[in-house]
Amino acid sequence: MSGAITYCGHCGGPLDAGSHDACAERLRMEPPRFCTRCHRRMVVQVTPTSWTAQCVEHGETSSP
Repeated sequence: MSGAITYCGHCGGPLDAGSHDACAERLRMEPPRFCTRCHRRMVVQVTPTSWTAQCVEHGETSSP
């Protein structure tokens, strides 16, 4: 599987199945809850200064 983003990190829905503008706005303030490559729910840990999200298949993503 390629590294292409095919799912919404907020709602987990396919990106080509409608508008995800509201989701994109929420992702500016919140960590992603779903893996954008495989649609799995991720384990998310939030601290006062950052966040990490772990996908079983694709590993860890962290705040910029």
